[in-house]
Amino acid sequence: MAEVTVEIVGFAESECGPFPCDETRSCGLETCYPSNSLMDAISALRDELLAGYGDTVEVKTTLIDEEVPDYVREIVEERHPPIPIILVNGRLTSIGRISLDLIKEEIDYALEES
Repeated sequence: MAEVTVEIVGFAESECGPFPCDETRSCGLETCYPSNSLMDAISALRDELLAGYGDTVEVKTTLIDEEVPDYVREIVEERHPPIPIILVNGRLTSIGRISLDLIKEEIDYALEES
Protein backbone atom coordinates (compact mmCIF):
# COMPACT_ATOMS: atom_id res chain seq x y z
CA MET A 1 0.00 0.00 0.00
CA ALA A 2 1.25 3.48 -0.87
CA GLU A 3 2.57 5.63 1.93
CA VAL A 4 1.90 8.85 0.05
CA THR A 5 -1.06 9.73 -2.17
CA VAL A 6 -0.70 12.61 -4.58
CA GLU A 7 -4.13 13.73 -5.74
CA ILE A 8 -4.53 16.02 -8.71
CA VAL A 9 -7.91 17.78 -8.84
CA GLY A 10 -8.97 19.54 -12.01
CA PHE A 11 -11.02 19.54 -15.20
CA ALA A 12 -10.48 16.92 -17.91
CA GLU A 13 -9.81 19.52 -20.58
CA SER A 14 -7.81 21.95 -18.43
CA GLU A 15 -4.16 22.78 -18.72
CA CYS A 16 -1.46 21.41 -16.42
CA GLY A 17 -0.66 24.82 -14.96
CA PRO A 18 -0.79 28.56 -15.41
CA PHE A 19 2.33 28.71 -17.59
CA PRO A 20 2.44 27.68 -21.24
CA CYS A 21 4.35 24.51 -22.01
CA ASP A 22 7.65 25.39 -23.67
CA GLU A 23 10.96 23.80 -24.56
CA THR A 24 12.49 24.58 -21.15
CA ARG A 25 10.02 22.25 -19.42
CA SER A 26 10.53 23.92 -16.06
CA CYS A 27 7.96 21.47 -14.71
CA GLY A 28 10.50 18.65 -15.02
CA LEU A 29 8.34 16.49 -17.28
CA GLU A 30 9.14 15.69 -20.89
CA THR A 31 6.76 13.08 -22.24
CA CYS A 32 3.71 15.36 -22.12
CA TYR A 33 5.39 18.27 -23.97
CA PRO A 34 3.97 20.24 -25.83
CA SER A 35 0.37 19.26 -25.08
CA ASN A 36 -0.12 21.53 -22.03
CA SER A 37 -2.83 19.00 -21.14
CA LEU A 38 -3.62 18.18 -17.52
CA MET A 39 -4.34 14.53 -18.35
CA ASP A 40 -1.07 14.10 -20.28
CA ALA A 41 0.87 15.78 -17.46
CA ILE A 42 -0.72 13.52 -14.83
CA SER A 43 0.27 10.47 -16.87
CA ALA A 44 3.86 11.75 -17.22
CA LEU A 45 3.96 12.58 -13.49
CA ARG A 46 2.69 9.11 -12.57
CA ASP A 47 5.41 7.50 -14.71
CA GLU A 48 8.17 9.64 -13.16
CA LEU A 49 6.99 9.05 -9.60
CA LEU A 50 6.64 5.31 -10.18
CA ALA A 51 10.21 5.22 -11.50
CA GLY A 52 11.51 7.23 -8.54
CA TYR A 53 9.41 5.96 -5.64
CA GLY A 54 7.91 2.66 -6.81
CA ASP A 55 4.78 1.58 -4.95
CA THR A 56 5.46 4.06 -2.14
CA VAL A 57 3.55 6.79 -4.00
CA GLU A 58 0.12 6.64 -5.60
CA VAL A 59 -1.08 9.29 -8.05
CA LYS A 60 -4.84 9.80 -8.00
CA THR A 61 -6.85 11.94 -10.41
CA THR A 62 -10.09 13.62 -9.34
CA LEU A 63 -11.96 15.30 -12.18
CA ILE A 64 -14.54 17.88 -11.19
CA ASP A 65 -16.23 18.36 -14.57
CA GLU A 66 -19.47 16.69 -13.53
CA GLU A 67 -19.37 16.46 -9.75
CA VAL A 68 -17.29 18.06 -7.02
CA PRO A 69 -16.65 15.85 -3.99
CA ASP A 70 -17.55 17.46 -0.65
CA TYR A 71 -13.93 17.57 0.57
CA VAL A 72 -12.86 19.38 -2.61
CA ARG A 73 -15.78 21.82 -2.30
CA GLU A 74 -14.71 22.61 1.28
CA ILE A 75 -11.11 23.25 0.19
CA VAL A 76 -12.24 25.54 -2.63
CA GLU A 77 -14.65 27.49 -0.41
CA GLU A 78 -12.08 27.97 2.36
CA ARG A 79 -8.83 28.44 0.44
CA HIS A 80 -9.67 29.32 -3.22
CA PRO A 81 -6.67 27.38 -4.61
CA PRO A 82 -5.72 27.52 -8.29
CA ILE A 83 -6.54 24.59 -10.51
CA PRO A 84 -5.08 22.08 -10.76
CA ILE A 85 -5.28 21.51 -7.03
CA ILE A 86 -2.46 19.34 -5.69
CA LEU A 87 -3.18 17.38 -2.50
CA VAL A 88 -0.56 15.24 -0.78
CA ASN A 89 -2.08 12.78 1.67
CA GLY A 90 -5.17 14.97 1.64
CA ARG A 91 -3.24 18.13 2.53
CA LEU A 92 -3.55 21.11 0.21
CA THR A 93 -0.22 22.24 -1.19
CA SER A 94 0.54 25.67 -2.60
CA ILE A 95 1.90 24.27 -5.88
CA GLY A 96 -1.02 25.02 -8.24
CA ARG A 97 0.54 23.24 -11.25
CA ILE A 98 1.98 19.92 -12.27
CA SER A 99 5.64 20.30 -11.34
CA LEU A 100 7.75 17.20 -10.76
CA ASP A 101 10.35 18.83 -8.50
CA LEU A 102 7.82 20.67 -6.33
CA ILE A 103 5.63 17.59 -5.95
CA LYS A 104 8.67 15.46 -5.09
CA GLU A 105 9.52 17.94 -2.32
CA GLU A 106 6.02 17.50 -0.89
CA ILE A 107 6.30 13.71 -1.16
CA ASP A 108 9.67 13.69 0.62
CA TYR A 109 8.22 15.86 3.38
CA ALA A 110 5.26 13.49 3.76
CA LEU A 111 7.59 10.48 3.89
CA GLU A 112 9.67 12.14 6.61
CA GLU A 113 6.51 12.83 8.63
CA SER A 114 5.33 9.20 8.48
